[in-house]
Amino acid sequence: MAREKELDLVEIVPNVRPPVVKIMDFGKYQYQKAKEEQQQKAKQKKTEVKGIRLGLKTDDHDLEVRRKQAEKFLSQGNKVRIEIRLRGREKAHQPLARSALNNFIASISFPNRIEQEIKKFPGGLNAIIAPK
Repeated sequence: MAREKELDLVEIVPNVRPPVVKIMDFGKYQYQKAKEEQQQKAKQKKTEVKGIRLGLKTDDHDLEVRRKQAEKFLSQGNKVRIEIRLRGREKAHQPLARSALNNFIASISFPNRIEQEIKKFPGGLNAIIAPK
């Protein structure tokens, strides 16, 4: 029957007796399946983690610029990793850096939620915030 219609005989379920087969154009089937996968991939929303790096001695104007950057990233739907780098003797002032990071996060006016609490890493402290 498949040869008469110039189509393919495709085995759907091979483990049952008798095996389930279907007469179809296999090339067309593969093409449609690839198109569906491509459309599903296009519909997925990819979120990036954007980074903002601060220092313990970062000036107020520079903090304002970084705050605006963070708000822009959040408005685009991205997550933001905020790092405070501690260099040399600054590493002794971790409570000060923690409070500076908390103040910076509090200054961001775009609605956000803290996804990862403030964590210590070898070069300082970081936290990840995401849009609500």
